[in-house]
Amino acid sequence: MAEKKIIAIVGATGAQGGGLLRAIMADRQGPFTARAMTRNGDSDPARALASQGAEVIEADLDDETSLRKAFDGAYGAYVVTNFWVQRTPEQEQARTRAEMELDQAAAAARAAKDTELRHVVWSTLEDTRPHFQRLGIEVPDALGNYKVPHFDAKGEANASFTALGVPTTFLQTTFYYEAFLQGQGPHRDDNGDLVLSLPMADKKLALVGGEDIGKTALGVFRRGGQFIDKTVSIAGTHATGEQLAAMFTAALGEKVDYRPMTTDQMRASGQPGAVEVANMFQFYADASEYFTGVRNLDLVRELNPELQPLDTWLTQHKNEIPVD
Repeated sequence: MAEKKIIAIVGATGAQGGGLLRAIMADRQGPFTARAMTRNGDSDPARALASQGAEVIEADLDDETSLRKAFDGAYGAYVVTNFWVQRTPEQEQARTRAEMELDQAAAAARAAKDTELRHVVWSTLEDTRPHFQRLGIEVPDALGNYKVPHFDAKGEANASFTALGVPTTFLQTTFYYEAFLQGQGPHRDDNGDLVLSLPMADKKLALVGGEDIGKTALGVFRRGGQFIDKTVSIAGTHATGEQLAAMFTAALGEKVDYRPMTTDQMRASGQPGAVEVANMFQFYADASEYFTGVRNLDLVRELNPELQPLDTWLTQHKNEIPVD
């Protein structure tokens, strides 16, 4: 039997990296084995991975030496940065979250180049700024000159990989199904009725389950060089607000109405990050034709035959959705 190729996985205890690790471990006859990268090898999640037979190595995106060690001898790597990671006040003062992502992506790219990785899958998103410019839409800046910093910085960071000639697939993700478990699903109005108020007007939103990001990444690795230096944009469902409300109605067994707020109302809400999140939804809505168009569900299903549509996922997770 041929020796299995090592895929080093950044964030192996998180949603995306964990999904890829589980997909590799479930594919026992497949060509790959997983090397789980984690900042804390003594954490309960890391110990759990080790007990399941995974190779676990400590590495930090802010420690380039540790990245080179983790990538050494591997065939490929899955690289993802976490804009929303918990940070200390001192860390927040030292650099912005966008600067953090740019620094971390650059470190990963240099480590990948130095260790001669043959395939990197970089989890990224669109830089929204040229799209807003193309559409002639003015939205407020957030975090300096960004519009949607957690999108824009990842898109900007693509250049770190291309400039060094790292053989990279740019895996563009999208809105997670899991966001509906974190307060972005239906809520009760003053009359006790369930209302979905995502600011999408009548436009389609592209959504995906976190687990399917990892499974699709495995499908990309399995294709060898087919998607190197290419962008693969993924989703599991395209749906309007009305269609989303109908799916929630079916899953919850209670009528859910779609009453979209506007992005201006969201920006004025005073919630933390309201401007950035509102700008994100304005991008989703105003660039919907582009955004859903590049996320070809047929291609994603080819790469990941287990791709889960939202209605199935909602049925499985209906008891976890906070609605009150």
